Amino acid sequence: MITITVYKNEDQQYEGFLSEGHAGYGTEGSDIICAAVSVLTVNAINSIEKFTADRFAVRQDDGLLELVLEGVISKETSLLLDSMVLGLMDIQKNYGNEYIKLIFEEV
Repeated sequence: MITITVYKNEDQQYEGFLSEGHAGYGTEGSDIICAAVSVLTVNAINSIEKFTADRFAVRQDDGLLELVLEGVISKETSLLLDSMVLGLMDIQKNYGNEYIKLIFEEV
């Protein structure tokens, strides 16, 4: 199962996210849930880097991707992460909690 924890502060501003695990929906290399989650999370990070001046750190390993935002973030970054979360919620809705779990945590 892929677990994505989205971190927000008490003002509901994004602080980052952590994606861990593998969906186990299909065979390695053809798992559409893993592929969809990867596209959404990596594209969000790439878009933040390309289209904003916001600072962040990324940690990546097999089955792990973490984004840690630094300081106050722009409206653009917030919108990009809203879009990522929308896509992840849709995957969870369509494929169920057996393969993907989305958690929101206040930090």
